[in-house]
Amino acid sequence: MQDDTKQIVPEEETIAKYTIKDSVFSDLFKIKKYLLQLYRALHPEDKTATESELTDITIKNVLTDGIYNDLGFLLGEKFMILLEAQSLWTLNIIIRALLYLAQTYHDYFERTNQNLYKSKKVKMPKPELYVIYTGDRKNIPDTISLSKEFFDGVDTAVDVKVKVICENDTDSILNQYIIFCKVYNEQMKLYGRTRKTVTETIRICKDKNILREYLLDREKEVVSIMMSLFDEEEVIRSYIKSERYEAEQDKARKTAIRMIKAGKMSLEDIADYTELSLDLVKDLQSEIMQLA
Repeated sequence: MQDDTKQIVPEEETIAKYTIKDSVFSDLFKIKKYLLQLYRALHPEDKTATESELTDITIKNVLTDGIYNDLGFLLGEKFMILLEAQSLWTLNIIIRALLYLAQTYHDYFERTNQNLYKSKKVKMPKPELYVIYTGDRKNIPDTISLSKEFFDGVDTAVDVKVKVICENDTDSILNQYIIFCKVYNEQMKLYGRTRKTVTETIRICKDKNILREYLLDREKEVVSIMMSLFDEEEVIRSYIKSERYEAEQDKARKTAIRMIKAGKMSLEDIADYTELSLDLVKDLQSEIMQLA
């Protein structure tokens, strides 16, 4: 275990290179002792469950190529528990849960060598679906369902019910994780996308006994994970900006071509109107003349 006061990383403002795709959520609960604490938070009535009974069945990046907050695990053959941590509220989580559940069962049947096309009834663990909501939106329901939210409560062939876990007054590991996320959001408002945000989040949470043992043991890894998240977000923003720029340029070129063909404006005016370079407008005129 590392010294609580030891400086793990330098106070640099540079963004770390993208090296891993884990989130703090997935890194935390891939450790069996914390996974057992999570299970007991969901099933406090079960006093006998042990770490050895838990099997990680998380599907890596099923619905996204980016950083993921999904978690799936089995307790023996009794329960199949799937969770997702979500900072922005959306009812589409129900659809994701449905697809995630279907894929997880598919993998389970293959792993246990059960044939769905034989007459013998297959065995399957009871599913439980959860979303851990770490945002600030109020009046979040305890449970959301596919039937209610997408089909006006009509009885349909398929329904999915997802339990929602928000911040509460317990000391459970799930509640500690939610508080950790909220501390991070507060520091982000103060320091932006910098290492200071990360190190202050860790310091404050250790001081408040929030995920303290985990942060002491894996502080260096947590810093890397959170800095990687910044880098991933920057890649996404750059991609979106590039896509928008290309779309705007394509629209401007099409407008310039129509104006050149109409012959009512000078090339200089067309360039000024479309905000394209005069050289590009001249090239477009040459292409049109060659095709005429």
